[in-house]
Amino acid sequence: MTPDRLTHVDAGGRARMVDISEKDDTRRTATARGRVGCTPEALQLIAADQVAKGNVLDTARLAGIMAAKRTSELIPLCHPLALRHIDVDLRLEESPPGVIIEATARVEGPTGVEMEALTAVAVAGLTVIDMIKAVDRWASITEVALVRKEGGASGRHERGGPAAQSVG
Repeated sequence: MTPDRLTHVDAGGRARMVDISEKDDTRRTATARGRVGCTPEALQLIAADQVAKGNVLDTARLAGIMAAKRTSELIPLCHPLALRHIDVDLRLEESPPGVIIEATARVEGPTGVEMEALTAVAVAGLTVIDMIKAVDRWASITEVALVRKEGGASGRHERGGPAAQSVG
């Protein structure tokens, strides 16, 4: 495979699932991050655990974990993975007001867990929005991106500006 070739597209331009049957199992980890922007009022309600639907951060954390485990059911060409670990962390940010979401997924296998980490962040963000929409109808998810990955043949990479760069 050359780096400039899309791995999920065959020679005829059709979508395909990548054959990973010959790849070695290695420990692979991926971390993604995103943000839900909201009003200061919504942020105060989240911080005080006074949102009518319940505890926003705990519910969003569980939603992110559940989503990561079901990524292959949501993304058509993802391989089903036996995740070894998924951690979803949410923290409040006052300026600009919002919730920072970070998810780290780990697997021992022949393919990476980037999509699982990204899915966890996206669904945790959607859950925050669902829970605060009565007080902030314009809350939005932004900046969802892979920030770190390691394992497999490509080694370790971290986001260092507009594009990922190799760090090992």
